[in-house]
Amino acid sequence: MDGSIQFIAHIRESDQKTQTVKEHLLQSKELAESYGEKMGIKHVAGLSGLLHDLGKLTKEFQTYIIEVLNTPDSPPKRGSVDHSTVGGRLLYSRFHTGSTDRYKRVVAEVVGNAIISHHAYLQDFLTPDFESPYVYRVRDKQAKELESFEELTQHFFQTVMNESDFEAYVNEAANEIQQFLAKEPSDNPEKPLMFLAKFIFSVLIDADRTNTRRFEEGILVEPELNHKELFKNYTTKLLEKINLLQENPHANLTINLLRSEMSYLCEEFAKKPSGIYTLSIPTGGGKTLASLRYALEHAKQYNKKRIIYVVPYTTIIEQNAEEIRNLLKDDEHILEHHSNVVEEANKSDEHEEGRPTLNQKWKLASDNWDTPIILTTMVQFLNVFYAKGSRSSRRLHNLSETVIVFDEVQKVPVSCVSLFNEAVNFLKKYAHTSILLCTATQPALDFVRHKLEIDGEIVQNLDRVIDAFQRVEIMDKATKGTFNTHELSDFIKERMGEGNSMLVILNTKSVVKRLYQLLQSEMKDVPIYHLSTNMCAAHRKKVMEEIKKYLETKQRVICISTPLIEAGVDISFEYVVRSLAGLDSIAQAAGRCNRHGEREKGTVYLIDHVEEKLDLMEEVQIGKWETRKLLVDLKHNSLAHGGHLLSQQAMAQYFKRYYARLESKLHYFIQKFQKNMTELLMVKRAESTYRKAYQANYGKDVPLMLVNSYHTAADHFRVIDQNTTSVFVPYGEGEELLLLMSQDRVNIQDLSQILKKAQRYMINVYPKELEILKGNDLLESILDGSVWILKKEAYHEEMGLQ
Repeated sequence: MDGSIQFIAHIRESDQKTQTVKEHLLQSKELAESYGEKMGIKHVAGLSGLLHDLGKLTKEFQTYIIEVLNTPDSPPKRGSVDHSTVGGRLLYSRFHTGSTDRYKRVVAEVVGNAIISHHAYLQDFLTPDFESPYVYRVRDKQAKELESFEELTQHFFQTVMNESDFEAYVNEAANEIQQFLAKEPSDNPEKPLMFLAKFIFSVLIDADRTNTRRFEEGILVEPELNHKELFKNYTTKLLEKINLLQENPHANLTINLLRSEMSYLCEEFAKKPSGIYTLSIPTGGGKTLASLRYALEHAKQYNKKRIIYVVPYTTIIEQNAEEIRNLLKDDEHILEHHSNVVEEANKSDEHEEGRPTLNQKWKLASDNWDTPIILTTMVQFLNVFYAKGSRSSRRLHNLSETVIVFDEVQKVPVSCVSLFNEAVNFLKKYAHTSILLCTATQPALDFVRHKLEIDGEIVQNLDRVIDAFQRVEIMDKATKGTFNTHELSDFIKERMGEGNSMLVILNTKSVVKRLYQLLQSEMKDVPIYHLSTNMCAAHRKKVMEEIKKYLETKQRVICISTPLIEAGVDISFEYVVRSLAGLDSIAQAAGRCNRHGEREKGTVYLIDHVEEKLDLMEEVQIGKWETRKLLVDLKHNSLAHGGHLLSQQAMAQYFKRYYARLESKLHYFIQKFQKNMTELLMVKRAESTYRKAYQANYGKDVPLMLVNSYHTAADHFRVIDQNTTSVFVPYGEGEELLLLMSQDRVNIQDLSQILKKAQRYMINVYPKELEILKGNDLLESILDGSVWILKKEAYHEEMGLQ
């Protein structure tokens, strides 16, 4: 191979300047090292950056890239050059084949898999068909660009890193693997190594894309943020707010004194070492301010880099983000991440190298969660660890050295409970991350088989606190009969004769819509609002603001909503009607009634709506059954379960029964393979049924340390049962954003800002809905089908998606 050739990695769009392969590899290595150092695996991480684009040193790739440079207006058709296999093959051939050093073999597998997968997703070490895509790529694959493998390897040693330094570097990586596994000695090293493999994959994706983006934007080094100083400044602003609240004329009300006490407890508790802690503040207890106080103080004490709020619904993001922004007066360092605007293609993007297309720019612009304060959803958090593709995975390494507050943690989807627990345990043990499980209704996550390793509760004497926060009386109408929509409408009209405001929460969108339309036709003198996930976030926010104006001026108003309103939304009605559901949902609904103690007692009516179809909503159905049992117990014995439905005893009993009923679903069962996903990802090598089948098929053992099925697991992972598609809604400002999104010449920095804003105009549609919309010509797409756009006629000003 001619050493005089300048091997090109990328061509800048603006001025045709080239970045050499050597520059890209060494700069990616440096970035990857900085990411990996947080977990004590600097060299393991750096190795991925150093070798990931080794195949770009081939003549085949250079022929393609030079044609791109010479004919920028009519670039050649993208070929099938495989430039990602070579780095993985180098590690396998040098440190795995015939090696007796188990830690070097692990390095070859973990780092090699990240390298060969960095344009798609991690490969299976062993598939359900007893094959190894990893081994095929690093050992068996034949391709013309791999024919000169030895020559290419020597060229790497001559121009990028000499052979002795490379050997020493790999030795350091092997030592780090040994130390990593020694942190938490286990008879199942496959579990931490699975998370390590995903961490390295995340590091490589981010290092590669960040370096590519910097080259494209002409940035050599980006200024480093002083997180400690920023969090110190935030703490000052938070304490100013708390002092103002204490000067308020209502500060001496019992509820406000309790909020102040909870807040102070959080600041003191933050001095404890990082761990997994619960914060069981009752609904309306000021969780947002108290948890932020903990997070800021702990971040300062233990040098954390960011604070992440994870919530179940986008409605909570909108409100919490606004509250935090108003408090900290800083828009630049606060990120709301609702959903992915651009759908990730289910294919490798290896053949899109060269000058960045608009699709490539979107990938470079996709947020990596390198922001001091982030608000995101449980869906996005779980996707970081388990979803297919590189966009979500890219964010994983930025969960280290972080404080993560899980707001309303009881909403972890049942099928994902074990996966959630294992991910959070990993962050605590290996990633120097502190976890706060923040809710009025703590689920029994330490009760299940893959249990969460909780270190303690911040609030002591919980029963006293729960009793002190009681602001509602719960009226049980659910065990006395059922309501249909017309009967419920009559009941609402009767109750509204005694008060000004009512919130009605039902379990399905169809009954919400039916009741809303009926009340609108029957109650012309009262403003009636509808809320559901058929409305984009910007639309829901507008509706919420209108409702709050009526509530603040004590005018009559009714809101008919799906359960999206009941978690984290700071809104207070005189009456709440809640269709029977899980006890945690009942507690959250009660938190929207007399929230600030405006009256001596608010009233929450529990009803059983006969028209709700819950056949496909098993978790809601089981939650409803278990809550009904508690209501019957209290009916027969008023002292049962602590004497009231929202007691700590009732909640503990509810979750134990609930999880026991759903035990078989807690580990993400995959029907096709008759296996739990936890087994695909974390099974011990000695117990792997796929390994045993491989031995029976081939008469020999799998030539690998790891035998788990990362790609297969990701293929079948969905946080919610039915996979939804994000669709952009041209609502309000969304129309302007749509024009900006479609411009070919938009730069990456502007795209990043567009991405942040566009999330507020997304709705999620189910497959059947998507087909109906397509069939009625109500959808169009941009970016080669990566972004779906809803036509205006399909979006209603009151109801949202038609």
